[in-house]
Amino acid sequence: MIAQGRNIVRELLRSGQTINRLYVQNNLSDKVSNEIIALAKQNGVKIDFVSKMVLDKKAQHHQGFVCETTDFEYSTVEDILNSAEVGKRFIVILDGIEDPHNLGAIIRTCECAGVNGIIIQDRRACQVNDTVIKTSAGATTNMKIARVTNLNNVVCDLKKQNIWVYALELGGKDIYKTNLTGDIALVIGSEGFGVSRLLKQNCDDVITLKQLGKINSLNASVAAGIAIYEALRQRC
Repeated sequence: MIAQGRNIVRELLRSGQTINRLYVQNNLSDKVSNEIIALAKQNGVKIDFVSKMVLDKKAQHHQGFVCETTDFEYSTVEDILNSAEVGKRFIVILDGIEDPHNLGAIIRTCECAGVNGIIIQDRRACQVNDTVIKTSAGATTNMKIARVTNLNNVVCDLKKQNIWVYALELGGKDIYKTNLTGDIALVIGSEGFGVSRLLKQNCDDVITLKQLGKINSLNASVAAGIAIYEALRQRC
């Protein structure tokens, strides 16, 4: 995969992810550029210093840095559960998110809010790609993301481990009057259809963001951000 931009490349280097080659624009000598170059050398990454014209052919908004990385390494649901303290587990489940910009924005929000991991479908949903990595501003390097075939089975398994699963949908309980502390999983539905009927039925409860406008619909990543930070507010 191709990753571009100063912040993203720097986070990839800091995380220790395998970078096959780093392309750097000639004659960059500012503090951030020197830091990135030093990190690459410390990690033994091969660096090619090239012209801006060469980088422009590889990426549109590179800020002088483009790298070739290995494919994103997904975690397992078990990895996510094992990384979190019982009683404080916070998981986000994405049901059919298809827009890479939405996925990237949700990953970035989850990382900032201390979510332990994200679970996505391995089909009929966006996977972690170059656009997602770019939109997440490098948050993919610090977020455990698991791919599964059947979200319904995952929800049932989480409930057996005393994790309370909430679907974020219209027609549910007021999110601001719902206890979101303890072990929870928050299910975010797709851009066009929301949380699927069967998955919603398998959840412990449905929670809703109050909406007073006429459109009566929020972008998936915006709704996720509001709900995730309401959970964080309560948990802090």
